[in-house]
Amino acid sequence: MESIYGTWPWYISGFLIGVVMLLLVYFGKTFGMSSNLRTMCSILGAGKTSEFFRFDWKAQRWNLTVVLGAMIGGFIATHYLTDPQRVDTVVLNPTTVTELQAMQIDAPNGKLLPDAFTSAEALSSPKVLAILLLGGVLVGFGTRYAGGCTSGHAITGLSNLQLPSLIAVIGFFIGGLIMSWLILPLIFS
Repeated sequence: MESIYGTWPWYISGFLIGVVMLLLVYFGKTFGMSSNLRTMCSILGAGKTSEFFRFDWKAQRWNLTVVLGAMIGGFIATHYLTDPQRVDTVVLNPTTVTELQAMQIDAPNGKLLPDAFTSAEALSSPKVLAILLLGGVLVGFGTRYAGGCTSGHAITGLSNLQLPSLIAVIGFFIGGLIMSWLILPLIFS
């Protein structure tokens, strides 16, 4: 049962990602989650006000199934493939928990995000709302500026040996390190 309820090893997940990438290359497709946002905006009529959204979104319908599959897969994993006896579905390193507690951020305790960012009390805080809003704007701007998101560059771009994707992925890691080691402690200390 552990093979179903537990976390799969990296070599199985990596192999499956590799198989998907080979299939996408075979069919002449490229993978990326953020491109679906452009497609959805086009479907909803954003092309009437912006040139960026004027394209043949019907050619990208296949990529919307990736988003749908991710949502369905997440639902199945959390509702049917999670051991109900285990509450620690998100296991953090004890050092990380200690560092978060020093910043007054609780450990997720089986959830994906800590209550410091998602509780009703936290969402009523102007500081937390500003952080979430600014973070969302920066992620949206960065995704557009970099020509793709982390999954598009790190999975598709690197597997196709694209230098811009390598540069983008290095930038993602550097940005993550700066945020977690410098900016986050400044904000929450």
